[in-house]
Amino acid sequence: MSHLLEVEKLEVKFALRSGDLIAINDVSFTLDQGERMGIVGESGAGKSVTGFAIINLISKPGLISGGRIIFNGREISSLPDSEMRKIRGNRISMIFQDPMMTLNPVFTIGTQMLETLYAHRDISRRDAEKIVLEKLRKVHIPSPEKRLSQYPHEFSGGMRQRIIIATSLLTNPAIIIADEPTTALDVTIQAEIMDLLQELCDSEKMGLILITHDLGVVSQVTEKMAVMYAGKIIESGKTSQIVSRPVHPYTMGLIKSLPGVLKPGEKLYQIPGMMPNLTEIPPGCAFNPRCEIKEDICSREEPPLVQKESGVLAACHLKN
Repeated sequence: MSHLLEVEKLEVKFALRSGDLIAINDVSFTLDQGERMGIVGESGAGKSVTGFAIINLISKPGLISGGRIIFNGREISSLPDSEMRKIRGNRISMIFQDPMMTLNPVFTIGTQMLETLYAHRDISRRDAEKIVLEKLRKVHIPSPEKRLSQYPHEFSGGMRQRIIIATSLLTNPAIIIADEPTTALDVTIQAEIMDLLQELCDSEKMGLILITHDLGVVSQVTEKMAVMYAGKIIESGKTSQIVSRPVHPYTMGLIKSLPGVLKPGEKLYQIPGMMPNLTEIPPGCAFNPRCEIKEDICSREEPPLVQKESGVLAACHLKN
């Protein structure tokens, strides 16, 4: 059975004066219709660049330098921009971190949502307004008719993010890529937005790629996940398996650093050190300078991503 999305051995390079910087290295995963996947890791792991690469939004000096991205059986990573525009924002939508960066402050919500529809559909204003109102109701915006004439600053952060989600739904996309969609929101609103995305995946049979540093959110929303470190996937598999039985020491560290696993009064765990600069990735396993169980082989040989006893894929010499 073919997958909705297949990412095969993806490589993204940035051509710098000092030489090529490989931001994404040999990344592979699949996504099926209605499936929810999480991509997790610290800042600089390559999560967002992976999302941008899928919709071919890597700006110069960056480029997709290797691998394939197949959507609905069609190779899209090498499509000309005119063809890619038919897919980007239409069949594959992306939600960004900060809704105020996405919404234009000088246009009303109605104008911006209608423009999105006109860009991808040959449609009358009456039919377009009907779709806009339907999508605003779908994301639980109260009195949507009144909202069309309002400006972004008239909404709260959570409401603005709902409008972004409604806008991304206008063209009935097959996949939504959500890049840290709740970072700028408070905790209760975060939970509402994540519930909403989950609800929409179930009702609209949409695939979701959730990019986040928050393992807690991923464990609640996604069915499978990939953990990234220094541009590579270092562990992937079913979310429930990885969260209950993590294999890679980095994944273990991420789980240990969740506040919910602490006993009252216990100090919050922190993975020692920092992620390496992508121009200075250490030999062997990239995580070895921070690893608490490393052995000699870890600084000599890079571990392959292989299936372990628990069924997950992990890149670690010492763990089964």
